[in-house]
Amino acid sequence: MLTIQNYVRAGSLEEAYALCQKRNNVVLGGMLWLKMQRNRVDTAIDLSGLGLDQIEETDSEYRLGAMVTLRQLELHPGLDRLTQGAMAESVRHIVGVQFRNLATAGGSVFGRFGFSDVLTVLLAMDTYVKLYRAGEIPLGDFLTRKRDRDILEEIRIRKQPGFHMVYQAHRNSRTDFPVLNGAVSLEETGGKLVFGARPLAAMSLPMEESLRQKILGGTLTEAEAAACMNAAAEQVPVGSNMRGSREYRSHLMRVLGRRGLMELQKLASAGKGGAEL
Repeated sequence: MLTIQNYVRAGSLEEAYALCQKRNNVVLGGMLWLKMQRNRVDTAIDLSGLGLDQIEETDSEYRLGAMVTLRQLELHPGLDRLTQGAMAESVRHIVGVQFRNLATAGGSVFGRFGFSDVLTVLLAMDTYVKLYRAGEIPLGDFLTRKRDRDILEEIRIRKQPGFHMVYQAHRNSRTDFPVLNGAVSLEETGGKLVFGARPLAAMSLPMEESLRQKILGGTLTEAEAAACMNAAAEQVPVGSNMRGSREYRSHLMRVLGRRGLMELQKLASAGKGGAEL
């Protein structure tokens, strides 16, 4: 059981950061995973009064406050257009609506959870995190960065011309953690293959230019997509846990990746989605 000695509703990020430097103090997100720990917290730091629960759109990016909920991600029309429904698809199976109304995007990202659907879909985009002390960092770099006591303010998604993406996941039951999830994306200057629930944290691979050109030209075959995913699966380490073996995850990576690439080709050929810059 989690035991909290003191509670502070921070009046500023400066105050929250100062409090967070003490070892046994903890920043609260949605409190859904934190409350399941067996731990003693000296001071729980609440960021809910700092206006970090909004999704803002500019000409070049989306800015997601750290306290934005997964339900907000699921229902936001702009993110839905940008990702061709992939953002909503990535979160809609996470437990239930009540849970998604509480779980936060910041908690999902800062927690670096190996099972995270949110990290997988964000890695497939041009995503950065804004930290109070360290400033703006690419999401991929943040995931491999040594954990510290900085505070996540925002998640920033850059709009990219010609952007398309597909998200897929396999679960043993509807609201369970994914056995494996994956996202494939492309834009005018590149593309990505991303796989999460390995059960390690999500990992991104750059899409080869020859593959990107085939997708854009509508000439990628099932056999070529399968060969591409066979090669990619050799580069992405996977492990075993109670939801699936290493061999099963490796097989799923090949299957979901192949399906994702073929669906991505359909989206690109139809000219659906993409950022309006």
